[in-house]
Amino acid sequence: MQTLSAPSLMRVAVRASWDTQPRLPYNPNAPRKAPKIPKAPPTVTLTVPATPSGPSISDLLKRPSSSRVVERDEFYLGYERWLPSPPKAEKPRSMFNAASLAYVGDCIYELYARRHFLFPPLNIEEYNDRVTAVVRCEAQDALLQKLLNEKYLSEEERNVLRWGKNIGSAKTRTKRRAGAAVYNRASSLETLVGYLYLTNVKRLEEVMLKLGFSTDSSLQLI
Repeated sequence: MQTLSAPSLMRVAVRASWDTQPRLPYNPNAPRKAPKIPKAPPTVTLTVPATPSGPSISDLLKRPSSSRVVERDEFYLGYERWLPSPPKAEKPRSMFNAASLAYVGDCIYELYARRHFLFPPLNIEEYNDRVTAVVRCEAQDALLQKLLNEKYLSEEERNVLRWGKNIGSAKTRTKRRAGAAVYNRASSLETLVGYLYLTNVKRLEEVMLKLGFSTDSSLQLI
C-alpha cells in the first residue's frame, strides 16, 4: 500500500455561510406580493390664452390710400386674366354636387386672399396671419352677411347659396369650433365662388371686389 507524503497532500478550503434569519414554513395559501407598477408621469395641462379681438375683416382687407393711378392691363404675364382658365361647364349644378363646387371655391377664395396680401411685401409669418384671418369660416360668414345685407347678389346666386348651405359633412375641428350654422354659411359662400368661377369669372371678380379683395391684374407696389 502506497502512502502519500506530506507535500503531496491536497488542501481544500471550504467557505460556508449561515443564514441567521429564521425562515417561516412554506405556506402555499399565503397572499403573494403584487409587482410594483411604475407611476405614470403627472399630466400637464396647457392653457391656451384667448385670442384678443383684432380688426374687422373689412378693415384688414383695406389697403393704404395712394394717389397713384394704375391703368388696368387686360394681359398679365401673357394671359388675359391672372386666374387659371376654368374648365367648360355650361350647367355645373347638373355636373357637380355642392361639395365639389365648395371644394374648388375654397381654393379660388384663398388664391384671392393670398394675392391680396402679396403687396406690400411682408414676412412669411405676417402673410400667413393675414391670410388665415380672412379664410376662416367666421370671416367668410361675416363677408357673406355683408353681401346679403346690401342685397348685392342676384336671385340665382342666392339659390346657389341655399344649395351650398345644405352640404352634409362630418364633424370636424373647424365645425366644432365655429358651430354648424357658421360653418354651413361659410361653405355656401365657397360654393358660390366655385359656381361663379365655372360660369362667370367677370361676375366672380365683381363679387370678390365687393368683399374687399383686389382683382386688378396689373396691381403694383403701393
